[in-house]
Amino acid sequence: MWGARKLKRWLEMQGHTLPAASTVHNLMRRHDLLPGGPSPAPTVGRFEHDAPNQLWQMDFKGHFPFAEGRCHPLTLLDDHSRFSLCLAHCPDERRVTVQSQLVAVFERYGLPERMTMDNGAPWGDTTGSWTALELWLMRQGIRVGHSRPYHPQTQGKLERFHRSLKAELLQGRWFTHATQLQEVFDAWREIYNLERPHEALSMAVPASRYQPSSRQYNGNPAAAEYDEGVLVRKVDVSGKLSLKGMSLKVGKAFIGEYVGPEGK
Repeated sequence: MWGARKLKRWLEMQGHTLPAASTVHNLMRRHDLLPGGPSPAPTVGRFEHDAPNQLWQMDFKGHFPFAEGRCHPLTLLDDHSRFSLCLAHCPDERRVTVQSQLVAVFERYGLPERMTMDNGAPWGDTTGSWTALELWLMRQGIRVGHSRPYHPQTQGKLERFHRSLKAELLQGRWFTHATQLQEVFDAWREIYNLERPHEALSMAVPASRYQPSSRQYNGNPAAAEYDEGVLVRKVDVSGKLSLKGMSLKVGKAFIGEYVGPEGK
């Protein structure tokens, strides 16, 4: 359920003329139609990128049970427009699962300049090494970053999206099968992008501020090229390479890859 300001704006978008938001609020309160729970705290010092596709935020919302197992909702949000690029039911949080979903997103919307995610699997590695998912993204020319540990506000827009998803769609509901889950996700995502006014966008809808990227996904990206004189070595099965008598750890994501760790 939406609050008075959001509902007022939505009805105006349908061609209706309404009184002030405060009057709508009072009417909703009189008829016990106000959404439950505390109002979200105001955001202080909100930062927003200047254009779509400069930064996408990605994460899993907390998984929950349904009749066939557990649902791990994969979410992907454009920082500038708050446009939801992906809301997908996933049976697990493995890299191959995430990668297959991202291919579909990239083929539909193109590639972002940067992506940010938290530090847990499959996004990051506690040892600080690159993961296979990060390497795959970098091969597409995407810069990868991570939120600060124990600072979920780094991905504050996505956290807010998760709260809306829970309050407006998931709370108190039971789902019987995966197909139903995805159908419900798709329907809510369409409303969120195309109809639901967003307070951080001055009550515009996310779709009004989003356009697909001109950078296209390449299913077979070329191998990395190095300048003449760069010493290139093959990474062994332990994720290390030998250079000038030293063993350098670059991460198991690079096993079998040729890497140039230094200049001339």
